[in-house]
Amino acid sequence: MVEQSGPQGELHDLPQAVAAPRSRRSLQLVWLIPIVAALIGGWLAVKSITDRGPTVTIAFATAEGLETGKTKIKYKDVDMGLVTNVALAPDTSHVVVSAELVKEARRYLVEDTRFWVVRPRVSGGTVTGIGTLLSGSYIGMDIGLSKTPKEQFTGLEVPPIVNTGEPGRTFVLHSDHAGSLDVGSPLYFRRLKAGQIMSYDLDKGGNGIAVKVFVAAPYDKFVTDNTRFWHASGVDITLNSSGVTINTQSAVSLLVGGLAFETPAESADQQAAAADTEFRLFANRGEAMRNPETDVMKLAMVFEESVRGLAPGAEIDFRGVVMGTVTRVRPTLDVAGKNFRIRVAADFFPRRFRARDRGNRMTNDQRRALLAGMIANGLRAQLRTSSLLTGQLYVALDFFPAAPKVKPRKDVRLEDDDLPEIPVVKSSLVQLQDAITAIATKVQKFPLEQVGTDLQQTLRGASKLIDQIDKDLVPELRTTLAEVRKAVESADQVLKPGSPLSQDARDAMREVARAAAAFRALADYLDRHPEALISGKRADPKETGK
Repeated sequence: MVEQSGPQGELHDLPQAVAAPRSRRSLQLVWLIPIVAALIGGWLAVKSITDRGPTVTIAFATAEGLETGKTKIKYKDVDMGLVTNVALAPDTSHVVVSAELVKEARRYLVEDTRFWVVRPRVSGGTVTGIGTLLSGSYIGMDIGLSKTPKEQFTGLEVPPIVNTGEPGRTFVLHSDHAGSLDVGSPLYFRRLKAGQIMSYDLDKGGNGIAVKVFVAAPYDKFVTDNTRFWHASGVDITLNSSGVTINTQSAVSLLVGGLAFETPAESADQQAAAADTEFRLFANRGEAMRNPETDVMKLAMVFEESVRGLAPGAEIDFRGVVMGTVTRVRPTLDVAGKNFRIRVAADFFPRRFRARDRGNRMTNDQRRALLAGMIANGLRAQLRTSSLLTGQLYVALDFFPAAPKVKPRKDVRLEDDDLPEIPVVKSSLVQLQDAITAIATKVQKFPLEQVGTDLQQTLRGASKLIDQIDKDLVPELRTTLAEVRKAVESADQVLKPGSPLSQDARDAMREVARAAAAFRALADYLDRHPEALISGKRADPKETGK
């Protein structure tokens, strides 16, 4: 073979390229970026889903101050979520607020968790929500203690007075009226604020008010089963027979009212009362601190006079010592006598009497027998005035020995009660009125017209007599007086100094004086020589010269 030279030969000397087969599993570098982006997006989506907090719905009466995407949910000023939707309920009775909370809030969504709208509010003497004037309203949150989860709630229209977990205890007070109390009104212990009123509502029977109060620690330990609560609203002015008494707790209570409590000294060592213990709410401190009576005897009195000024709570007094209180004042019809009378029921405290026989406690029958004996001895009830300014009355018990003898009556009943009755006597004022009426009746029966007529006739006769005297006697009296005047003038002339009669009178007086001196000398001599009356006067030796 002949080797060829030239360009073609050179081409045959070059190595030949061999095509390699394309691999199906190879990945192009250009696709790496979208894959990484997809992975990051997926991771973000998963993280967003896993980090997403729970969604709750809250029902409110109105959507005032709530805005989607702006209104926050806060707990102790920490953001816990955001309102995502505000819609009207299907029945248009309220609004439904949807909110998304942070992930950590899931465990706080339990049955007793509470929500409310924080707005500027004045209640119970306190002002809250002032900061919302600039920042806008937000939804407050109070975490409950329950273990049962919940995602649908009903919002409170009034912020809670006490937060969950705050140390202290709640109690229930029963009163006849609410007075000037309000939710948030203060509760005082020895003039220190010790709690607040949480709520109040009518009793189940509608006969009174049930007030729920919270006593904060450490004041709650001073509440025992014998603690007394009373209204401390405004100024308590008491006007009675003891004078004027003014009590108040603080300046706040003057404006918004409040309550106060105190434990009597003899009960201070008792154990603290359990939570939700029920107490009676008294009208004032004096009534609250009054000694409770466990031994009460029911009595009745029937008055036929006016009882205006006598009210339940009036005292039953025995010689200055309070022995009971009036519980009821009602009219009753006396069918037999066809007359209305006033029946007064009272609680009598027999233990306040210290009997000499301190043996076993008497039974009701024994007490009735003893009462009958005292009534036979003159025990009576009488209405008396405790204050002339207010006209208030009280019932006084005392013994009236001169009172007519009566027996306890049981024929007059009210509401089928059978209370022993104490007879009554008229009050001193009624007796005075009766006396004045009797005098007026006698005066009215007195024949004033006949007396007036007779008096006029007598005056006419006296006038005629005076005229006759003036006509007949006066001239003669004038003549007589003139003659008397002349006689007096003559006597005056005779008795003038230097007149003969006056000189003779002086001489006569001198002679009488001499006679008196001689008589006095004679009397002195006879006093010294009484024998001279028989033998005569002896000669004086000086005169005879012997």
